[in-house]
Amino acid sequence: MNNAATASRPAGRIGIIGVGGIGGFYGIMLARAGFDVHFLLRSEYDAVARDGLLLKSARFGDTRLHPVQAYRDAADMPQCDWVLVAAKTTANAGLAPAIARVAAPGAKVMLFQNGFGVEDELRKLLPESLHLIGGLCIISVHREGPGVIGHHDYGSVNLGYHSGPGDNGRMVLEQAGELFRVAGIDAPLMDDLIQARWQKLVMNIPFNGVSVLLDSGTRALMSYPTTRALIRELMEEVIDAAATCGHSLGEGYIDKAWSATDGKPDYTPSMLLDYKERRPLELQAIYAAPLAAAAAAGKPMRKVEMLYQSLCFIDQRNRS
Repeated sequence: MNNAATASRPAGRIGIIGVGGIGGFYGIMLARAGFDVHFLLRSEYDAVARDGLLLKSARFGDTRLHPVQAYRDAADMPQCDWVLVAAKTTANAGLAPAIARVAAPGAKVMLFQNGFGVEDELRKLLPESLHLIGGLCIISVHREGPGVIGHHDYGSVNLGYHSGPGDNGRMVLEQAGELFRVAGIDAPLMDDLIQARWQKLVMNIPFNGVSVLLDSGTRALMSYPTTRALIRELMEEVIDAAATCGHSLGEGYIDKAWSATDGKPDYTPSMLLDYKERRPLELQAIYAAPLAAAAAAGKPMRKVEMLYQSLCFIDQRNRS
């Protein structure tokens, strides 16, 4: 790394809560850039403490991080100036005490999760002294095994400021963007976090749910005329609902979202991975919350609601 990059590097200790595909990827990238990164693990603590973390990436190269500053309990971690939360939204209520324990006074908490309204829900559980930033990851990555992260494509993260003390939100957001850019990660800053979340839902709502419903990766879903039509109709519902809620995504956005998957290598959405491992599906954040917002604005999403109702049944049966 050159001296200019080192000189502009944001200062502070970084904590990672949720070391799956997302948390593992960004944590390793930040650590290999020379940042002081600490990882909170639960079930994989022993394996990571023994063997370290391994990132397998054709784009960035393979990186083994060993030894790892790993912890089984938040009480054992040093306080951090930046806290990246990459656990599933279903765990947020239980994670709030750990986030508050790990975060130093005035720390910046970055929520790298899918869904709608997730910052609003977590904000209620955090000390007022903490800044909260939303992060929307544009990435194809998954956990291959204990401490092993497979990165397939992309890697950028869109950052938007949610709330915090004082009136320096923009400065905090710029510091967050610089943190990732020093690590070689594109990090566009979003002026409207809610609009950015609607944009991500255009992809998340159809592909996550339909992949579980049909037990299929993205390539097959985009290969059959009937499923291609269903995916596009679901996208159109989300875009129309966003516009009714005051967040127009602009002309041509659906084609932009469509091209991100059409003709691309097969990818298994995260919800299908959760389903196969019998983990709770993120139905509240990805479906129930935006459905409620759209209905309140007078634009119910009928097809999305049908998909959500089907997923509720599948999820309950799968975990019972």
